[in-house]
Amino acid sequence: MEAEEKRRNPYYMWFNRRMAMVVIMVAITPMILVSGIMLHRFSVYSHEMVHAHLEEMVLKHKHNIDFFLHEKLSNIRHLSRIFEIEDFKDERFLRERLRALQEEYSSVFVDLGLIDETGRQVAYAGPFGLEKAYYGDAAWFKEAIQVDHYISDVFLGLRAQPHFIVATRQPVGDSRYILRATIDFLAFNLLVENLRLGDTGVAFILNREGEFQTRPPRETKLTQQQYLNLFDKGRLAGIIDKDKGGLFSDVQKWYTPDDEERNSILTVEKISQSNKKILIVAAFLKNNDWLLIFQQDANDAFARLNRTRKIAALIFVIGALSIIAVTLLVSRKLSKRIARVKSEKDMVEQQIIETGKLASIGELAAGIAHEINNPVAIMVEEAGWIQDLLAEGINKEGNLEEFERALKQIENQGRRCKEITHKLLSFARKTDSRVQAVQLNDLITEVVDLSSQKSRYANVDVHTRLDPYLPDTLASITEMQQVLLNLINNALDAMEKKGGRLDIATESRGNEIVITVEDTGPGIPASNLARLFDPFFTTKPVGKGTGLGLSICYGIINKMGGKIEVESTVGVGTTFRIILPITNSSE
Repeated sequence: MEAEEKRRNPYYMWFNRRMAMVVIMVAITPMILVSGIMLHRFSVYSHEMVHAHLEEMVLKHKHNIDFFLHEKLSNIRHLSRIFEIEDFKDERFLRERLRALQEEYSSVFVDLGLIDETGRQVAYAGPFGLEKAYYGDAAWFKEAIQVDHYISDVFLGLRAQPHFIVATRQPVGDSRYILRATIDFLAFNLLVENLRLGDTGVAFILNREGEFQTRPPRETKLTQQQYLNLFDKGRLAGIIDKDKGGLFSDVQKWYTPDDEERNSILTVEKISQSNKKILIVAAFLKNNDWLLIFQQDANDAFARLNRTRKIAALIFVIGALSIIAVTLLVSRKLSKRIARVKSEKDMVEQQIIETGKLASIGELAAGIAHEINNPVAIMVEEAGWIQDLLAEGINKEGNLEEFERALKQIENQGRRCKEITHKLLSFARKTDSRVQAVQLNDLITEVVDLSSQKSRYANVDVHTRLDPYLPDTLASITEMQQVLLNLINNALDAMEKKGGRLDIATESRGNEIVITVEDTGPGIPASNLARLFDPFFTTKPVGKGTGLGLSICYGIINKMGGKIEVESTVGVGTTFRIILPITNSSE
């Protein structure tokens, strides 16, 4: 049933779709803009928060590691200051110092050794039996003998296990000795391994040669060169050059990082070998010789953001679907309501047209009665004459011809009455709004004939100038009759006191038909022209007009896709011009 209704009412189908589309666009566009802006701002804020959190975490671990190294180096330096080198040459004394350090720091110190300037180990305390070991050719020894204190990179060395040493140089006369301690690699490694986050966030330390200073992660993500490029990036960013106060100059304030220290953190995003985006947060250690690297898959780092995006997308889709569903439902109901109101409005308009038509018939009644009275009087007179002829006798000379003439006159006058009543009945029948091909010239002629008696009483000369080649147009015959009769009656009413001239013309202009109704009446004041087509507005005396005629005309012409114009000059006359589109009847 609904499909049939839509098929029969394509306008309401189009209106329904158009209204739904406009409402949906108006409702969803702000939601898209607001959601997009909010998601963008939330994304920026989330990135900033994640970066800030990771940078803070890496910075704290940097300080922890630097403090660990500084503390262990300070322990060895403290020993070298309070005891003499001769004391350290005693291995028993050395073992006691090692045991004291291990008790204090939970076996972080693995062994202790005293090495002379040639690289020979003079005394040793530890589990590896490295007494008299020779380090003269070791790279760490060559560097350590040149500085006051030293921390090496992680290396295997003679014990074939990863470890690193802290050392301090002590001059004795013309000789130099190095007191060095080996730091437990596992204890040091725990400082870095506990820096874990999410499923993929791990940390490790590299030196400038790309060698791991802690246990390497299961997956390094980037190539060695990409990791080494971080050292250059730190230099270009001015991070490395900030540390100018010597070894661990910032360790004393490790627990209160300031803004400058936070800016010393390097944060970059890289593409891994498996084409995944990796978030890298790095901090320099050991006077910029080591790089603490924390890496995490971007999807893992921004997992909460991604979840929020999915939830927001789901809410948006649900909201959009709800808006679309409600809009379609409301627009369908609204279009049905509008259709019903339109139907009721059409019924009211038809009733108004019928009312206007009855008013027009009332105005014509007197003229029509007089028009019929004349032929009826002639017929009565001729009938009396026939009776007289019958009394004298038909056979009397000349009576037969006179009898035939009287009957012919009665027939002619009867036909005249029939034509008048036919025209009146044609106009008075119920308005038929069916559109069909209409020849406007014929309608104008018929209405002019219907108004002829009224025009004679008003002493108005009616002249028609009709285009003989005027094309047909699609219109309702009865509605066009109503329009033409209203305009002619208004013109006759305006001129009934002084008489005048009424010109009615038709012509075709391109794709339009123009009907002109021009009178020589008193004209209409300019102040009334704007209200001329308003319902119930009239310039006629009380009881003479309803004020509906021109309003009805305007509605009918507008419904046909045409327009009605008026020009008037007081004391000269008024011209109404009806412009209708030419429509082929085959359409």
